[in-house]
Formats: sequence, C-alpha cells, structure tokens
Amino acid sequence: MEKKRESEEDKGRLCRRCKQSYSPASNTPSSCRFHPSFFVCRRHDDQKRYYELGPKDPPYAAKFYDCCGAEDPEASGCTTSFHVSYDDD
Repeated sequence: MEKKRESEEDKGRLCRRCKQSYSPASNTPSSCRFHPSFFVCRRHDDQKRYYELGPKDPPYAAKFYDCCGAEDPEASGCTTSFHVSYDDD
C-alpha cells in the first residue's frame, strides 16, 4: 500500500507572530492572536520615553504591551489576523 504524499499546502507551518503550528488550509482572518507591539518598560521618572523590556530593568518600572496596555507578559494577544509563516516573504 502506497503512502499518500503530503502536499506543501497541507503541511503544518509555524506562525512567526503567535508561534503556533497551523495548517494553511485552515488559516482564517481570526486564526492568529498576537500583540503587534513590544512588551515595554517605562521608568517612573521618564513618562514620555518607552523602551523594550530588558533583563536588568528595575522592579519599580511600569511594564506593559505598548499596543494595548496589558501588564501581563503572558496576556492573550490584542489583535487577530491570518497566521504568517516563516516561509512567507
């Protein structure tokens, strides 16, 4: 018995936005949930300048997603769209 060959379209891919595996055949406009911006840090003495969160940031810094204000780094994404594969240009 011959194994059915999987076409390129049916193979699972990895989304570069949400890091989930997906099938291109089931990719819809609401398949991918992600944050379009960075998790940033703002010092209390610098209210206007934001910067990407680093490992040595002080514990008193305000940390949040710049796109939606969520303060939990594990917060569910605030935007939905199609998955985007690392193979896509």
